[in-house]
Amino acid sequence: MSKSKEAASTEKFKSKIGGQAVIEGVMMRGIDKAAMACRLPSGEIDLEEWPVKGGKNTPIYKKIPFVRGIFVFITSMVEGYKCLSRSADKQMKAEEGDDEEPSKLEKALGDKLTPIVTTISIILGLGLAIALFMLLPSGISKLIDKFIVGLSPVAKNIIEGVLKIAIFIGYTSLTALMKDIRRTYEYHGAEHKTITCYEHGDELTVENVKKHCRFHPRCGTSFIFLVLFISIFVNTVFQVSWGNLLIRTLIKIALLPVVMGISYEIIRIAGKYDNIATKIVSAPGLWIQRITTREPDGEEIECAIKALSACIPDDPEEDRL
Repeated sequence: MSKSKEAASTEKFKSKIGGQAVIEGVMMRGIDKAAMACRLPSGEIDLEEWPVKGGKNTPIYKKIPFVRGIFVFITSMVEGYKCLSRSADKQMKAEEGDDEEPSKLEKALGDKLTPIVTTISIILGLGLAIALFMLLPSGISKLIDKFIVGLSPVAKNIIEGVLKIAIFIGYTSLTALMKDIRRTYEYHGAEHKTITCYEHGDELTVENVKKHCRFHPRCGTSFIFLVLFISIFVNTVFQVSWGNLLIRTLIKIALLPVVMGISYEIIRIAGKYDNIATKIVSAPGLWIQRITTREPDGEEIECAIKALSACIPDDPEEDRL
């Protein structure tokens, strides 16, 4: 370990490094490098590293408050789908064996099909999100409005917002019952605990990581909750029409950049400062993380440590939120 990296472990700070759980592993994204560590069926850890596009030279549009949030979200979503796809592919290849060399045709098709499959997956994912968190809550709210006459637009927006949050909690709770998803949630917990261990200045060992909390204020789960919560206020302020379900949905999609921009700035502040206000803001998201994270075992933590270690910059001052 270089002297600069050793210096990073002597003080408590807020890191810019973030990540996500993938299939049997963890992906971490740092200032100028990203890495994914996956546990293969053989038991060994496969580590893949790649440079972050733009690196330290962040484009201007990713620096503008309330604008950068939507670009960060899109980048994270696209990269997240790619990493999930690659991690699943690693498991399949390891199980099938790598003795047989793929033909030139298979390589060519694989290179061309990967972006197509990723695009289709993102479109399907967005379609599911729109159906679950826009169409369904709006439809239920309209039914409620028929039975309870005289509801104000504010009351209807609150009802719709509560339904969105309830659907989100219900969806994550149901997926947590699935064995494979539960294991992914364990890797999610490993990701959080490892980042927290690093931020507290402790040496990155399995035993040290285990001591830390699996909940983190900069988690994607907390961001999604904020998006659902902030949408209540944005839809109320812009007086989104209740007359036509399709028009209402289209307007809400158009307002998503506004909602995401506000939510990103809030979660950024919550991740940077520790005070009563940020603790209140973070509390609901941290509570939901009790569902989307699980306590990891030593092998899962090892993957998270491997991925994070590859992303730590030589100059610790560059990694300050």
